[in-house]
Amino acid sequence: MSSQKKAAENFHPVTVEDHMTLARIHAEKKISSVNDALQFPGGDQFEKDLTEILASDPEAAGETVVIALTDCDEFDHINKDFGREEGDRILIAAGTYLKESLPAEAKIYRIGGDEFGIIFRGAMEREEIFLLLNEVRSNYNVTTPDGVRQSMTIGMATAFMDASRCAELIRKADSALYRAKISGRNKVAMAKEEKMVPKTSHYTQDQLQRLAKLAKKEGIGEAILLREALDMLLKKYDV
Repeated sequence: MSSQKKAAENFHPVTVEDHMTLARIHAEKKISSVNDALQFPGGDQFEKDLTEILASDPEAAGETVVIALTDCDEFDHINKDFGREEGDRILIAAGTYLKESLPAEAKIYRIGGDEFGIIFRGAMEREEIFLLLNEVRSNYNVTTPDGVRQSMTIGMATAFMDASRCAELIRKADSALYRAKISGRNKVAMAKEEKMVPKTSHYTQDQLQRLAKLAKKEGIGEAILLREALDMLLKKYDV
């Protein structure tokens, strides 16, 4: 038994802070239970592997690299209406379904919460992967205890066509996922060319000077860095 599990069992809350600590331990335990069942790498490994793949020049080897982000639709109500154990069961069932439905060379990651990441690398073309993901989505047959069939939404992005850097490629896939969500859910969306707007006067001169310095140091466009920063902010506030 892990030290964390022992701590949760032997810990007797007294103060409000104690109760909050116990709730956190239980939450982390539930996250671990899903990860233990699925044995998927996490989000950090997803970014690490993708960075290494992009740096290996897969285009020169004739390989296509596509990433996909999948999200279980309206998942919050499952924990609320049926309890967290049922929520865990749904997540395990969703992950198992993805593993059984995708080709062996597609690597699946548990990004966090009810979101999974997938990296496709090989001979499959982007259009083939889109059709495969759409078939996976349409055949998803996980149900809640009341018999309601669940659905999933997927956003995908293609390396070097949509972006050449890890963070930007993930952002493009996440934008596609968001677009599919707000347009009705239960669909697959590809990344698309984005309409850009010029920088506004909301930045100080010092910020812009430091941004220019960072862009020069990293060899990356200022706009890309700003999009990455804004994406991190939106994720922080779960927007």
